[in-house]
Amino acid sequence: MMIMVQVQAQNKPAAQNPNCTVNATEKKLAGAAKNSFMQKCERDARTACENDEISQRTNGAAKEAHIKKCVREAVGS
Repeated sequence: MMIMVQVQAQNKPAAQNPNCTVNATEKKLAGAAKNSFMQKCERDARTACENDEISQRTNGAAKEAHIKKCVREAVGS
C-alpha cells in the first residue's frame, strides 16, 4: 500500500511534463533530427528512471518493470 501511494505521487509530476514525442512535435522535428532527438531523450529518460527512488529500492523483475514503464511514459508513443 505504501509503495503504491509513493508511485502515484511520483508519477504526477511526470504526467505534467510533456514527453519526448510531444517535445519533438512542438519543435517540428522530422527525419534524422527527430530520430536523434528521440534517441537522446530515451537515453536520458532511462538514466533518470534507473536512478529514481523506486528503482533504488527494488530489485530484479520489479525494478525492470518500473524502468520500462517509467521510460515509456517519458518517451510517449
